[in-house]
Amino acid sequence: MSVFTDTLACDTAQLHAMQQNPAYDYNRELVAQQESLWDWLVQKFLRWVDTFFDDSLSVGVRNAVLMFLGVVVIGLIAWFLYRYRPELFMRNRKTAAEEEELPDNIYGIDFNAEISRALSQENYRQAVRYVYLKTLRRLSDTGRIDWQPSKTPTQYVREFPSEAFRLLTQHFLRVRYGNFEATRGLYDEVLRLSQEGGAA
Repeated sequence: MSVFTDTLACDTAQLHAMQQNPAYDYNRELVAQQESLWDWLVQKFLRWVDTFFDDSLSVGVRNAVLMFLGVVVIGLIAWFLYRYRPELFMRNRKTAAEEEELPDNIYGIDFNAEISRALSQENYRQAVRYVYLKTLRRLSDTGRIDWQPSKTPTQYVREFPSEAFRLLTQHFLRVRYGNFEATRGLYDEVLRLSQEGGAA
């Protein structure tokens, strides 16, 4: 019976020389994938979260906890914004007070006096609105529109298809609903359109 001996011997010097030779550096062909800063942060966060969870928890439970944490973070951000910047969540109080003062009915109002009062206070927003209501009153009195409290300004434009009245209505809507800044120049333009359209 013959005994086999291990004839393979490792030449460590030759192995070391091959490891140092760039011709045998096969890892250079495996280019590492470039990951963004966001991907890197997500990976770090997920590893950090994994330290708190037992391996026995399912992926669904882990994802549910992560979603809950996300909702809590978004809620905290919204709370801080509401606490320190409440104007982002509400309308301008001055604008709301001005709108409450404006009557719903175009009859029984001395428009000239109200416009003069608004101009003396440099409240061009309210002056623009009173010019528009005065225009509606004149159009209603002359039978060019059928004024109703429930109608919208665009319905009046369809009833009285004047280009000047359309532009006047557009300015009114921007000031009334779009929080567009009303200036003296805008008031003068609205007054000109009202007179040009034969409504005032």
